[in-house]
Amino acid sequence: MLRRLTPALLTLLVVALGVAALAARPAVPSPERSADFVVLAGVAGLRWEDVDAQTTPTLWRLAQEGSIGSLAVRSAHRPTCPVDGWLTLGAGSFAAWPGERPEGTCPPTDVVVERPDGIGAHLPDQESAVLPNQERLSWGAVPGSLSESVRCSVAVGPGAAVAAARPFGRVDRYAPELPADPTDLLRSCVLSIVDLGAVDGADPAARAAAARAADARLARVLAARPPRSLVIVAGVADTEEPSRLHVAVADGAGWERGWLTSPTTARPGYLQLVDLAPTALTALGRPLPESPFLGRPAESVSGRPTDLATAIAGPVDADREAAAQRRVAGWFFGLLAAAQVLLAVAVLPLLRRGRRHASPYGPQPVSRRIVAVVELLLVAAALALPAALLADLVPWWRGAHPGWCFAGVALALTVAATALVRFLPGYGSTLGPLGAVAFLATLTVGADVLTGAHLQLNGVVGYSAVDGGRFVGLGTVGLGVLLAGALLLAGWLAQRVRRSRRPVVIVAVGGIAVVLVGSPYLGADSTGAVALTAGVSLAAAISASGWLTLTRLAWATMAGLAVTVGFALVDLGRPAGERGDLGRFLAAVGDETGGLIVHRASSANLETLFGSPLTVLALAGALLVWFALLQPWGGLRRLFGIYPAVRGAMTGTAVAAALGGLLGGVALDVAGAAAAVVVPMAALAALRVLDHSTDRTCPTPGGDGGSVGSTGSGGGSDRGQGSDGGEGGPADSPRRGVGAADHPEPSGGGDAGAAPVDEWDAGPAAGKIPTARATDEVTTV
Repeated sequence: MLRRLTPALLTLLVVALGVAALAARPAVPSPERSADFVVLAGVAGLRWEDVDAQTTPTLWRLAQEGSIGSLAVRSAHRPTCPVDGWLTLGAGSFAAWPGERPEGTCPPTDVVVERPDGIGAHLPDQESAVLPNQERLSWGAVPGSLSESVRCSVAVGPGAAVAAARPFGRVDRYAPELPADPTDLLRSCVLSIVDLGAVDGADPAARAAAARAADARLARVLAARPPRSLVIVAGVADTEEPSRLHVAVADGAGWERGWLTSPTTARPGYLQLVDLAPTALTALGRPLPESPFLGRPAESVSGRPTDLATAIAGPVDADREAAAQRRVAGWFFGLLAAAQVLLAVAVLPLLRRGRRHASPYGPQPVSRRIVAVVELLLVAAALALPAALLADLVPWWRGAHPGWCFAGVALALTVAATALVRFLPGYGSTLGPLGAVAFLATLTVGADVLTGAHLQLNGVVGYSAVDGGRFVGLGTVGLGVLLAGALLLAGWLAQRVRRSRRPVVIVAVGGIAVVLVGSPYLGADSTGAVALTAGVSLAAAISASGWLTLTRLAWATMAGLAVTVGFALVDLGRPAGERGDLGRFLAAVGDETGGLIVHRASSANLETLFGSPLTVLALAGALLVWFALLQPWGGLRRLFGIYPAVRGAMTGTAVAAALGGLLGGVALDVAGAAAAVVVPMAALAALRVLDHSTDRTCPTPGGDGGSVGSTGSGGGSDRGQGSDGGEGGPADSPRRGVGAADHPEPSGGGDAGAAPVDEWDAGPAAGKIPTARATDEVTTV
């Protein structure tokens, strides 16, 4: 009875761990009114490398007294051109100005501003910008939401007019240029938005001149700032490809000498353009609009260095790293995909000739040296992504040739990790390399998550702050590597214990991984935790014996659904600003805007599916597994039959990776990252199983089931080892023909020669071996 209830009990345990990990969220303090006036001053293209005490003395002094951060200027258009940035500022959500523009370029801001009464202004094109953003773009932005939330607003300059215009185009107070003394203008309304110009181009002298001019205008603004005011200076947009991180400075009561951050980034020193509108309204004590902003109010946190030059060096370095990351990541993943495809092609003839025939007339096997080299290449391929993540420990982006620097560091780390695996004591066993690679992959990503995910932020195999999608926790590649490593490690450990204990081991290791992925303090990936829960439940169900069945798939589906529903209900009860992805989705369904989220997710899946090199990795891995490894000559079915815990781990990985990509809107990217780790290890283990496929057992004297040796023609460092016990019988009872380290046993699917017989399940005569037969084999690990 207890055995039948075990899957249900373990599933409930995984569900409880998943919900507990997702439900615990950091406390978010309620923002309070801190100012009577807010002045938003924008400079398109302004980066921290443009700021210094000589070129921009006013901004330098403001940054010394206030809080600073790196601003991600994501909008509904890539790149975020100045008109897009100003429109996004006024919408508090990702918006884009309509119209055709050349790909990757930013035309001059050409906005018609009419002044019929000489006081305010009217933008005749505003309504044509509102409708496309509401009806055709997937973010549902409402341009003018910021100005609609206050009674009166001031705009200075055409860019500011775009941000301050109400949805029907009206600007309450408008000046085309900043007056010599703007005191009365800035005090006429509680909210003022000022366009200080733009800093563009690649010429340092031209950028310095533009920054100097913007700083002079800022000096006039600060000289006329109203009492008890909050002044925010922001580089509101890009001016060309590629996108970069920009300046953000806030000065006022409660914003002294700190780092800027917000709940949308959850990382000190970073905030987004969409955060500025809710920050202004919160500082003024105004309620946020009913149609919620995508942004959240920013705040100042401590920890900034006292010396401003030292403090600014961090954002400057982050911008340089993010810019280099975008250039390097493309060719890195392209080369990785090409290398793994070539390696898969090289493995095919080895699999076809991997079985060593007992007859002298069979085909000659491949040289052991060649096999050894290919095995090392498979280990290196599986460790490429963890090594690339560790490469960010070295500041490769600061060199004159960052791409070559990264390649050298990543290659050196890959070689070092491969050598470590090669010289471990258990390398010669069937599952030794698999266990070592799984441990290193899990350790690398897990340690990074536990220490703040600094290696993934702006890392080549991480995520870019410029994209504005994620700033903390696990990225797409990190999720794929972690779930693959954790499940493979769980399967490797489970294979070393009795059959009845294997599901417990899978759940223990997998449960820790679920907490690591889903906790808002760590991985902060709720959809990844849901997917991993399903994978762990499936792996636990298969680990003892048997294959994937509808019942086991149902248990995994129920576990994933239970975690999803449980967390979503808990999340829905939180305030709107504190909800996670699932809570926001349920709230959107309630107010009939859930279709926008579904549309965004489906569009992101399609875009990623056809534009990511990780898709090639996923498809190449699937083709190698289906058309080679799972064939009768491929060895994987034999491996699965002998090692059911490994079968469960790999099946769970496939399910978790597919679900994680689909739910996260990244298509096959999670599966591609997981395949980069799992498929090479599956091929290596299959080669070693085939190498032992003709091993034979010797009859024991008297048929008492004592220790045995092997007389087959295959090789292996652990050939001829005796058995020290299996599962289902006494721990000290010997079993025939089974290596001691991983206790393999038949559980279906080994069709490349008969799998060994488990004497504890084979009946009363199983302990007797009257003769040696060609189909009896010794399996080693």
